[in-house]
Amino acid sequence: MKRHVAILGAGPVGLDAALACADAGWPFTVYEAADTVAAHVRAWGHARLFTPWDLNVSHRMRAHLPDAPTGDDCPTGAELATRLLGPCAALPALEGRVRLRTRVSAIARTGLLKHEEIGNGTRAATPFTLLLDTPDGEDTAEADLVLDCTGTYSHPNTLGPGGIPAPGERALADRITRTLPDTADPSRWAGTVLLAGAGKSAQTAARDLAALPGTRVEWAVRSPEPAWGAVADDTLPGRQHLVDTSQALTDGANERVFVHTGVHVQSLSPAGDRVRVTLAATGGPREIVCDHIVALTGYTGDPSLYRQLQVHECYATGAPMNLSAALLGSAGGDCLTQPSVGIETLRNPEPHFFILGAKSHGRLNTFLLRTGYEQIDQLTAAYADEPALPPAGS
Repeated sequence: MKRHVAILGAGPVGLDAALACADAGWPFTVYEAADTVAAHVRAWGHARLFTPWDLNVSHRMRAHLPDAPTGDDCPTGAELATRLLGPCAALPALEGRVRLRTRVSAIARTGLLKHEEIGNGTRAATPFTLLLDTPDGEDTAEADLVLDCTGTYSHPNTLGPGGIPAPGERALADRITRTLPDTADPSRWAGTVLLAGAGKSAQTAARDLAALPGTRVEWAVRSPEPAWGAVADDTLPGRQHLVDTSQALTDGANERVFVHTGVHVQSLSPAGDRVRVTLAATGGPREIVCDHIVALTGYTGDPSLYRQLQVHECYATGAPMNLSAALLGSAGGDCLTQPSVGIETLRNPEPHFFILGAKSHGRLNTFLLRTGYEQIDQLTAAYADEPALPPAGS
């Protein structure tokens, strides 16, 4: 009996998983909530990755697309979507297998509650039920193997201390941009921008906003002495450029950019047609009246999707426990040096349910597309020689 695989998300890892299933001859369906594949990638299409094509194209993609991009050039999100991911989705091997505008809103074991049949063959042999939101209304589907590749970009973190919304943040949600700003139209960002965050997305935004002559940037950073994620002898020039630019802005290289270190957003309130942001700082609160707020404080996956499944999450990272332990225990924090894990590290207590791609790293920011492609390799190798789904724990 051949397994039916449900792949959630038509981003890079989801599409690579689809190609792996096609190569193995497994029936599969890709469910994508947006009206196009690679929707998250297209959302930051104007930004350039700091990793080159050779780290962003899987060996399966290259086998199916002989003219797939190669080399050391770093693509933009738009280039990644149009030159690689779009063509992958259009391959004959995936024809009729990608369901757009179809969101998987919940997953369960058919007829079983979360606490029933723990760790035994009955649960492993019971198919999954997927609750679908489609253009024609609600529907259901079944699957024997589920790969959650939904990513994190649609679930941004909030601004307040401790990870909860700051007072006033929810009421002013429509005034806050939580994705990388597109600065192609400088007038869109005229005035004062309050930028929050210190990761690579925030560094990219600071660099781009600093180049706009009609924009003043007030950059709020939690760390009192940010290192900007610097890596010794960095082999990725694009990443090192962001570190150097951020340090230069901190040192006052641009008079229209002021970096507030050791602060966090305490509250937000209306100030006419502008917004008053209060920053908590060691020397006392600071008030900034701004025209725009850009919150780039990270992204995490949505765990509500699988709350009826037996998933063991790390209490610190929100990632699956086994994988989180392996990542936290690895030496260093560079995404290029993360350990290659085996299938047992990717397993959850829920048999045949896997969280893959960026979502599998939870709050850790060490994910690369190469890592997601390796996860697909490990999964397909583990299931390759089974005439049917293996029993739980195998």
